[in-house]
Amino acid sequence: MNCCPQERKFGLDLSRLASKLRDGARLMVGQGDYDAYVAHVQEKHDGQPIMTRAAFFRARENARFGAGGARAFRCC
Repeated sequence: MNCCPQERKFGLDLSRLASKLRDGARLMVGQGDYDAYVAHVQEKHDGQPIMTRAAFFRARENARFGAGGARAFRCC
């Protein structure tokens, strides 16, 4: 009896790997994970309003590139 699906036989789950690579690439260019944000707010900040997906995107863009003369994050 085999308890593990075939794709996990060697510890390789390609869909999970692709998801992690996509999330990593988004974080490198300043785009956070909206679903992770929603889960965090619901768990840690009970009662705080949750930004819409569009507002979250704008907030991440503003944090990355600056808005209204605010200094943007720069690594170098």
